[in-house]
Amino acid sequence: MPCPSRSDELVFFVNGRKVIERNADPEVTLLSFLRKNLRLTGTKYACGRGGCGACTVMVSKRDPTSQEIRHFSVTACLVPICSLYGAAVTTVEGVGSMKTRLHPVQERIAKSHGTQCGFCTPGMVMSMYTLLRNHPQPSEEQLLEALGGNLCRCTGYRPILASGKTFCLESNGCQQKGTGKCCLDLGENDSSSLGRKSDICTELFVKEEFQPLDPTQELIFPPELLRMTENPEKRTLTFHGERVTWISPGTFKDLLELKAKHPEAPLILGNTSLGPAMRSKGCLYPILLSPARISELNVVSKTNDGLTIGAGCSLAQVKDILAERVSELPEEKTQTYRALLKHLKSLASQQIRNMASLGGHIISRHSYSDLNPILAVGNATLNLTSEEGTRRIPLSEHFLAGLASADLKPEEILESVYIPHSQKWEFVSAFRQAQCQQNALPDVNAGMRVLFKEGTDIIEDLSITYGGVGAATVSAHKSCQQLLGRQWDELMLDEACRRLLDEVSLPGWAPGGRVEFKRTLVVSFFFKFYLQVLQELKKLIKPFPVPNSRRYPEISDRFLSALEDFPGTVPQGVQRYQSVDSHQPLQDPVGRPVMHLSGLKHATGEAEFCDDIPMVDKELCMALVTSTRAYAKIISVDLSEALEIPGVVDVITAKDIPGINGTKDDKLLAVDEVLCVGQIICAVVAETDVQAKRAIEKIKITYEELEPIIFTIEDAIKHNSFLCPEKKLEQGNIEEAFEKVDQIVEGEVHVGGQEHFYMETQRVLVIPKTEDKELDIYVSTQDPAHVQKTVSSTLNIPINRITCHVKRVGGGFGGKIGRPAVFGAIAAVGALKTGHPIRLVLDREDDMLITGGRHPLFGKYKVGFMNNGRIKALDIECFINGGCTLDDSELVTEFLILKLENAYKIRNLRFRGRACLTNLPSNTAFRGFGFPQGTLVTESCITAVAAKCGLPPEKIREKNMYRTVDKTIYKQAFNPESLIRCWNECLDVSSFHNRRKQAEEFNKKNYWKKRGVAVIPMKFSVGFAATSYHQAAALVHIYTDGSVLVTHGGNELGQGIHTKMLQVASRELKIPMSHLHICETSTAMVPNTIATAASVGADINGKAVQNACQILLKRLEPIIKKNPEGTWEEWIEAAFEQRISLSATGYFRGYKAFMDWEKGEGDPFPYYVYGAACSEVEIDCLTGAHKSTS
Repeated sequence: MPCPSRSDELVFFVNGRKVIERNADPEVTLLSFLRKNLRLTGTKYACGRGGCGACTVMVSKRDPTSQEIRHFSVTACLVPICSLYGAAVTTVEGVGSMKTRLHPVQERIAKSHGTQCGFCTPGMVMSMYTLLRNHPQPSEEQLLEALGGNLCRCTGYRPILASGKTFCLESNGCQQKGTGKCCLDLGENDSSSLGRKSDICTELFVKEEFQPLDPTQELIFPPELLRMTENPEKRTLTFHGERVTWISPGTFKDLLELKAKHPEAPLILGNTSLGPAMRSKGCLYPILLSPARISELNVVSKTNDGLTIGAGCSLAQVKDILAERVSELPEEKTQTYRALLKHLKSLASQQIRNMASLGGHIISRHSYSDLNPILAVGNATLNLTSEEGTRRIPLSEHFLAGLASADLKPEEILESVYIPHSQKWEFVSAFRQAQCQQNALPDVNAGMRVLFKEGTDIIEDLSITYGGVGAATVSAHKSCQQLLGRQWDELMLDEACRRLLDEVSLPGWAPGGRVEFKRTLVVSFFFKFYLQVLQELKKLIKPFPVPNSRRYPEISDRFLSALEDFPGTVPQGVQRYQSVDSHQPLQDPVGRPVMHLSGLKHATGEAEFCDDIPMVDKELCMALVTSTRAYAKIISVDLSEALEIPGVVDVITAKDIPGINGTKDDKLLAVDEVLCVGQIICAVVAETDVQAKRAIEKIKITYEELEPIIFTIEDAIKHNSFLCPEKKLEQGNIEEAFEKVDQIVEGEVHVGGQEHFYMETQRVLVIPKTEDKELDIYVSTQDPAHVQKTVSSTLNIPINRITCHVKRVGGGFGGKIGRPAVFGAIAAVGALKTGHPIRLVLDREDDMLITGGRHPLFGKYKVGFMNNGRIKALDIECFINGGCTLDDSELVTEFLILKLENAYKIRNLRFRGRACLTNLPSNTAFRGFGFPQGTLVTESCITAVAAKCGLPPEKIREKNMYRTVDKTIYKQAFNPESLIRCWNECLDVSSFHNRRKQAEEFNKKNYWKKRGVAVIPMKFSVGFAATSYHQAAALVHIYTDGSVLVTHGGNELGQGIHTKMLQVASRELKIPMSHLHICETSTAMVPNTIATAASVGADINGKAVQNACQILLKRLEPIIKKNPEGTWEEWIEAAFEQRISLSATGYFRGYKAFMDWEKGEGDPFPYYVYGAACSEVEIDCLTGAHKSTS
């Protein structure tokens, strides 16, 4: 069957408008097409793997069988545009906009305070919108499922869910059903100090003010597409790309012919497995076969002995099919179906389940597959078809292992999957343990099936299959065979566990690590299965009334909790805040729950982020070339092949830098040697990002390995490899104190690192101007002045020629303080050399490879205490993994040491800290800046002391907490009154003592499930340990129409700093917020700014804005006094006529802060904030599964 030489037309609809693409490239995704071709930038790029939901859109298709319109959410980053023939796509722009009409979903998520940085918000909106198109009044469980594939890194899910719940059917709300009371409102004695106060408010929005949802106003499915489905195109469609050809046959016969002609060509439906593999492993298939239009692959047939499901059915459809069958059949026949349903609820996300096909999931044979282990033990068979005919093969261990004798032939396709009914005396169960219930790959999963001889507990057949414990799904066939004929009792259980551990062996170097944990899960899952089957057998087997007959093993009530999985409950929460004084003017917004200034724009996708800026004239794209060696000498760099690729303009190396190439130990572009994998060596500049990325693969770098290569803190200590001198604080006489205590405990604490995973990756756009080497830099950063200075020194041009613009940042968390300057400088070198604007947008993989994260920590403690729990001496030594360059590691070490004492007054202390030099990307600032790691060490000491004393940890905390005005270890005075108040109110509001009693009772009654309750105080210092870092400036303009433009040095990261600044200006100028506007943060408007970090951005910039407004109001005083009844606009007009300046610079000199490390004393922090938190957690001791119960 000849392929046409030219491409067919790809026809689909976007937001009700017809799209005809005559040169569709199979390698182009819907996300790329929307953003670059259609300029619909509301759909965001964040991960590129379908894992975060930021690019969620709705796809609508007419089901050829039911003739109904199906609406389903998908992640656009995985959808090839060629798969959209005949589909209708709806993006966030098609749902509603500020220019036309807001959709209720958009209005409610904004007004419910469900946005902060707003980068994830369009995806959230689209997931909820799709849910409402299918279920106008969803349940809370459906809402939770719909949002399961959408990540948010800053807002938190409570307000997002709160907005969605306004559409839901009325729920029971509180978990304390039937009591008429809410657990969130009660204190210890139903009289908490918060509850008693009349000025405490919980209302964040008024539901009645929201516009109602009217399903009749939604976009209709395009009539043209309806006509296309009524008369479907039967001819084969072909789309030729530069490297890949997409062939979509119209009939099953054509598909088989194509597969025979192109046996190596994979079939592609959801692209959830093939797409990421092609991207990460560099796989390239010249021909892709799309069976999306083949109705035979979606056929579902029911028989008396089983169910056949077409391989083309999506996993979401499979879930519905199985649920329907379970409702129709007796329980004994649906064991396998219910096991599959259990995993389908947690497999990946709603978006992925909507896209992924059953056939694709099976054929991919991922070692972590959630369905294959169940299908294998359930004796599923695969129906295969080719031009030669049909055949059936079992979905067996040999198939899953990829053995050729049990696999598909190259010319065959998987047409359908047959899943037999279970039978009486047969039991099937599924098990899964992952880091979270939804949208997470499993650590280990399993399918287990047992068949007994009728009327007995004698094992007739047994199948056990595990995923996640090897390179493929593993069957414990030998163990199962050895157990045939055995009774289902504890002797069998003991032998089974031993045999399983022998057969399902995990070497210490197993992929993914956590070997001991996985080995534990292997036997824990079987133990759970044993108990489940035991329970079921008790219903079927009646004790024989024969003397001395064996009674069936009884299960203790204490063991029954092992049978229960944690339910996926909808989170409950409430936010309390202090209501404003009744005399406060209505137009004064301070203290009121004001919606985020950009909230509605976040929800409509109209909020512009760095990479949403339209392409500028002659713009080029940049991609970075990074080291593949951890520590090596660069012998040579061959650029020749890369430069020959069409579209490649140049390659930027260190030789192209006219100024300073970073610092001696931290180069912008590597010279002579590399210090870690991911270090930037050079950068390719090309006409498109695709060309640039292909070119970096052609650059050949020759290395010579160097020694020693150091990765861990332990290795660094061994090699005495450190970045800076030791930091130390000491008070009292610690050695003498240790001699006088009753007990001493020593311990170690290991804290892992953490990725920032800001939703918006690092990105920058550099635009050179035609005169005087001026540059405009649009960058996603927390510190534009640092970017400006770094670019200046790199290009050797004055700072005043460079303007950095920051409109908003899609999350930072400390990761966008230092690193954006590196990317900005490299892009600026490219712009200077080529004379073209340069856009650099990091893929998620590159972002995580190049940038560091939170510092891993190794802490050792020695604590001396009396038997009553009073701590007399504490010695802590901490080591953090700083990576290959200094970055912020010395500062993090200092802050770590300064904050180690937390809320506790201990007379004799010694704190020491070192930052280790290793061959990893440099770790950097991260939210908390050393406090989370250090506090974990301190609180571990407290817990260890409590265990030794036999006292509850909270008693040890209370006994050692600051109680009166005092000085810290570094001699800074403070009053702990607020700390004590937070502690007492937390105990009260959480009903802590009642909860502890209830947890103890629960633990007595349950052997395998345990509950723990903890309450922790916090003394957290804000600010930088230097006075100069607390200064801030603002510029306020009043225009002749009365409108006001506010500019300040803070950056909008999602924390709402622009909203807060307008609240301050509104109060000071005594005008409504509607009169005020903030455009962006710009180094041309406010120079020499400080990084927006350390929890003081709103403080210091707010003082600067306040100062500017007060200056202006002072100038206006004579005019206001002369005409007190006048309007704001009249006063401003009069001021202009009288030549009064309507522009003012505000300035705040900052808080005084200093630290003398030689003396070990100072006032490093402006002030402290205090808090206390209580949490109750339930854990499954068999699997490690856990949930927060409150």
